[in-house]
Amino acid sequence: MEELTFIALREKPKLKDTAAEWFHSKWGVPKEAYLECMESYLNNETEYGWYLCMDGNRIVGGLGVIKNDFHDRKDLCPNVCAVYTEEEYRCKGIAGHLLDMTVNDLKARGITPVYLVTDHTGFYERYGWQFLCMVQGDGEPEMARMYIHR
Repeated sequence: MEELTFIALREKPKLKDTAAEWFHSKWGVPKEAYLECMESYLNNETEYGWYLCMDGNRIVGGLGVIKNDFHDRKDLCPNVCAVYTEEEYRCKGIAGHLLDMTVNDLKARGITPVYLVTDHTGFYERYGWQFLCMVQGDGEPEMARMYIHR
């Protein structure tokens, strides 16, 4: 394992296609949807970005920021989405580092608070996130947990 590096996609825009394919493989959302969001970010049409953890040339963790993560509270935005760390890289602080990096980057651009939807309990609290409310996911039968980071 090489030394891990953390980047915003704007630092290595050539990774766009690879990153879109990687996120698609983890979440099943069409690659084109990721590409559309990433292109808006790379073209400076939005500050809602994409953040990656790299082990050499391999993406081993990542997350994105989008306006709304497919839930009924359209007023709660932007949303961190697609948080994922490869299984063999878990419990090494990668997701926490990506979350902190993202929140700090957005705050530097005047974007705060930030939200996320999850079914995890106890994980995001370790990184300064607070439970806010329950939200209804688009097409989901169960309510989901909404967190906020101020």
